[in-house]
Amino acid sequence: MDDFLVIGGGIAGLSAGARLSRHGKVTVLEAESALGYHASGRSAALFEENYGLAPVVALNRASAEYHRTANGGYLSPRGFLLVGRAEDGEAFAGDMAALGLERISCGEAMDRVPILDPGMLAEAAYHAGAEDIDTDRMLQDFAREIRRNGGRVLTGHLVEAIAHSPGWRVDAAGETFEARILVNAAGAWADQVAALSGVEPVGLTPCRRSMARLPAPGGHDVTGWPLIMGVGERWYAKPDAGKLLVSPADADPVAPQDAWADDMVLAEGLARYEEMVTEPVTRVETNWAGLRSFAPDKALVLGPDPEVPDFVWCAGQGGYGFQSAPAASQLVADLVTGAAPAIDADMVAALRPDRLRR
Repeated sequence: MDDFLVIGGGIAGLSAGARLSRHGKVTVLEAESALGYHASGRSAALFEENYGLAPVVALNRASAEYHRTANGGYLSPRGFLLVGRAEDGEAFAGDMAALGLERISCGEAMDRVPILDPGMLAEAAYHAGAEDIDTDRMLQDFAREIRRNGGRVLTGHLVEAIAHSPGWRVDAAGETFEARILVNAAGAWADQVAALSGVEPVGLTPCRRSMARLPAPGGHDVTGWPLIMGVGERWYAKPDAGKLLVSPADADPVAPQDAWADDMVLAEGLARYEEMVTEPVTRVETNWAGLRSFAPDKALVLGPDPEVPDFVWCAGQGGYGFQSAPAASQLVADLVTGAAPAIDADMVAALRPDRLRR
């Protein structure tokens, strides 16, 4: 019998599994043929400490040192640029304050992103500290840590049945796995895993997030451009391997699934992006979508279930999975093993599943 059985091989499951592998034998079960197939493989891969609600920001800040130093570090410079129209004044000020950005001139913004339309651009703010995350290497490093500590990471293992009495018995891909503690890191499927386990779901809502890859606008070298976001997160654009990724920043509730982009939603988002730039979108090279799953209060759900304490939640990452993963996974391990969490007690309380059972 294992000590910990983790369902889900995305960043949530692999990071939690790696932390727990220091305390016992871990097996991770991933339904797909590859790790990080769903939300983790479709991430914007940005580390911005101030992005998210207060409990999320606490995790981001507690994760910063790991991101910068573990295994040689996972971060590289990017920058974050908020742009607004004349009519966005109040909303722009709110976004700027929430994200801890510094106002810059429109000329400075256009120096950074030369395709911005001077006829539309009225306000700009910037944060140099936003950085890219090497998400694939982080996933693989957590998986290696699990294996190095004697655990297993198994792909192609769709969970078919779960029984509890005592400990856990899980059937997947024709095999049976047993463990003392079950960790639910199943992303958009986490409530389904809970129900299959006889545990009350917490009310997670999977939301679609679409993305289009465009050729470099106007033949520009986009390598050094920051991530650009419209006020109210109505769209964002980010350089990627010499191309430009543009998202409508949609968050439409959908059933758990292998998500795809909605053509109309994508077109509307590209139109909002085009409104702010001088280069029209003439070709979309490819598009896709991922799922961001949120608890009702938009904070992560981390730690033992208050009614079934050997069932551990590591879910509800929303759009914050990679940037919060180092601290979120450590908090899960601390709550499971009884260690003192590093983050403030009020923030821990705002992340535990207990808050959703009241």
